[in-house]
Amino acid sequence: MAASSRTNLPDHFKCPISLEIMSDPVILSSGHTFDRSSIQRWLDAGHRTCPITKLPLPDCPSLIPNHALRSLISNYYHISPFKQQPPQPETLISAITSRSSPLESKIESLDQLTRLSKRDSVFRRRMTESGVVSAVLNCVDSGEPCVQEKALLLLLNLSLDDDNKVGLVAEGAIGKVVAVLLGGSPDCRAVAATMLTSLAVVEVNKATIGAYPYAIGALASLLRDGEGKEKKEAATALYTICSFPDNRRRAVECGAVPILLRSLDSGLERAVEVLGLLAKCRECREQMERYNGCIQILVRVLRNGSSRGIQYALLALNSICCNSEKMVLEATKEGILDTCLGLLEDDNEKIRRNSSSLIKVLRGNHRVS
Repeated sequence: MAASSRTNLPDHFKCPISLEIMSDPVILSSGHTFDRSSIQRWLDAGHRTCPITKLPLPDCPSLIPNHALRSLISNYYHISPFKQQPPQPETLISAITSRSSPLESKIESLDQLTRLSKRDSVFRRRMTESGVVSAVLNCVDSGEPCVQEKALLLLLNLSLDDDNKVGLVAEGAIGKVVAVLLGGSPDCRAVAATMLTSLAVVEVNKATIGAYPYAIGALASLLRDGEGKEKKEAATALYTICSFPDNRRRAVECGAVPILLRSLDSGLERAVEVLGLLAKCRECREQMERYNGCIQILVRVLRNGSSRGIQYALLALNSICCNSEKMVLEATKEGILDTCLGLLEDDNEKIRRNSSSLIKVLRGNHRVS
């Protein structure tokens, strides 16, 4: 806006503290209206008097949105009330960081920041540079599930950028997320698992997450005890984290193998993707061999699974049969050879290649240790 038009604005559009046009006008108990970020800073500084009247205020002053004035300001700029310019990030961040900010204000601010940051990388960078991450991480500690979930969703958006993935881990995000996995609401646990998946896209974070106490164990527990979306997100996180070789043994030590096999047997096909990775690890193969019905579970995926599921079932079968004569005999008994011969005609090149490898193992053309 030009400077001349700014000076012609009605005075009551301006905050008495900042003298700037208000983006989020709120009414103090004294009856006077201020921009939320300005009055919040005043209160956070310890003041308990109205900046205008100097009259005393309650210990926890309420800030009531002045919708009428906000609408007037919007209409003045010929903006539809339904398409108002969003508050500045600083205003929203102030509502999150302030101890005296009411719960509804924190939830609304987190919600708006999440919407604004979803598809705008410039806005995300602006947010991280403002120092908002520590405040959002503190919200993850909130005893209010709604605040916790919205804070996690905002962090998930911020983690879309690779630079932020490393920065979030440096700020202590893993510990906060693992705590939610261990004790949050079902919805929060699902978002927390997704958050670990996002952070683990960066290679250095895979090692950090895997080494963090209870991180992999918490995901295994969520896969065992969670419901639909929780199980799916936990399996996805395990798959991403276990692409780092050292984490495979950690997952096995946390009891992931029987949990994954039971989940796969119950219809969670994503579990076979994790097993395909873990089967590269000797400790995993030993546990799969001891699990009653392991071959039968994998055979069902070969015959009824999706293209991706078949690919990873073949990967797991190749790993365990290459290293165990007992598993070769079980696989042969289940008729896997004929199934693999049929898969040689599949459109997927990886399926054809893995089927061919498994056929050689089952026919004895590969040395079994």
